[in-house]
Amino acid sequence: MNQRNTPNFDNSYHRLPSTFYSPQLPSKVPTPGLLKVNKQLAEQLGFSASHLESEEGLTTLAGNALFEGSEPIATVYAGHQFGGWNPQLGDGRAVLLGEVLDTQGTRYDIQLKGAGRTPYSRGGDGKSPIGPVIREYVLSEAMNRLGVPSTRALAAVSTGELVFREQAVPGAILCRVAKSHIRVGTVQFFASRKDTEALKQLADHVIARHYPEAQHSATPYLAMLEGIIAKQASLIAHWQQLGFIHGVMNTDNMLLCGETVDYGPCAFMDNFHRGRVFSSIDQNGRYAYGNQPAIGHWNLAMLAQALLPILAEEEDAAVALAQAAVDKFPAQFTESYTIGMLRKLGIVNRAAEDESLVADYLELLETEGADFTLSFRRLAELSHSEYEGDSIQPLFDFPESFDEWLNRWQERCAKEALSSAQQQEMMLATNPVFIPRNHLVQAAITAAQENNDLSVFERLTEVMDAPYTYAAELEEYATPPRPEQVVHKTFCGT
Repeated sequence: MNQRNTPNFDNSYHRLPSTFYSPQLPSKVPTPGLLKVNKQLAEQLGFSASHLESEEGLTTLAGNALFEGSEPIATVYAGHQFGGWNPQLGDGRAVLLGEVLDTQGTRYDIQLKGAGRTPYSRGGDGKSPIGPVIREYVLSEAMNRLGVPSTRALAAVSTGELVFREQAVPGAILCRVAKSHIRVGTVQFFASRKDTEALKQLADHVIARHYPEAQHSATPYLAMLEGIIAKQASLIAHWQQLGFIHGVMNTDNMLLCGETVDYGPCAFMDNFHRGRVFSSIDQNGRYAYGNQPAIGHWNLAMLAQALLPILAEEEDAAVALAQAAVDKFPAQFTESYTIGMLRKLGIVNRAAEDESLVADYLELLETEGADFTLSFRRLAELSHSEYEGDSIQPLFDFPESFDEWLNRWQERCAKEALSSAQQQEMMLATNPVFIPRNHLVQAAITAAQENNDLSVFERLTEVMDAPYTYAAELEEYATPPRPEQVVHKTFCGT
């Protein structure tokens, strides 16, 4: 820890040409208030958590002052939104303060989301209501604890002003951390302008920052593309294994570093359904749970198309290289997804019958409307007769319709080299008991928004710190919503 209470900023994106961004100070807010500081993440990044919680730290987190070394910018990008092309988007309500190196030397962006208008706001106010800030804090940190690559929440602050959406609600700002905010849409922006030099500069930056091994390839830009595809295959497979629905998988919401970003209308589903949609703006179910792998594939095809000018000198050769790379995605996704799903069932050594075992289980879950998270957690408890922890059986148990499948599963598990105790240990570490269920997140938002009560938010983040560890006194955080608690729609907050 240095004496300045903050790490040294080293703003590599700021050193790219000015066409990549616009200098942009955060808007000042009237009376900032602290909602939460992520102390563990603060210390990892080299910030003093106590300083961030101080009046001076609060002022900086709200955008009323700058960290020493910060060079704030708003970045430009384009994107396909619900399949429709938009040639210029950009940070419409976010300001990238700069980059820091954490205690392990890993580079991270520090960004204020909800920090006011920028040149890319397109008529928006650049502000964020408190609800989306709380949602993103809870969801992104839960994803991190669940082992999913994700942007993180360093802090959340209230602004002391009202933000007008369907009604006037308190405003807030999220201090977001990412390995970078460079998107598929960033590549598309320069490709659509036929700015090949900028494309190369951007790709070189991405390689140096995220795919250094590509520097040693005879075709570094192709190696970068292949690396991005592999990371996205693994990421989306992990979403599917947890029942996570992103909700707005536009190309401008896919990061080249392979982290989940933009927790607007996202949600974890309760009862399993492949067609589940929560986003209020996804009228036709384009980004439904079951469509996410195909949409990821499509987004990567758009990335490959944007990279064509730098993949090879001849267009036909570039197209062939890009197509071959993108064609690897389905197999990579399926492999990652299958390995993860079998681990959820306690299986490590693949067998011919395993694909149908997974498929038939999911079919049963959908037919019975079973809770996705609890059904897998209950399997973990049943995998070894001497389970010693608190049981979720009072919350969920399998109906008779599962008996035949459960017998098949137990016979299959008996063929594994692992002992029952080892299988159970793996399953308990793979199948969470706590997810940030919609009704719990909404309760935290409502308490903060309507009553200035942060205790519900605080408690929920504490529980999500250990999503695999169950204790009976935390039963309410594992319980699916009652009918009157069900949240049918989620909103992005713009």
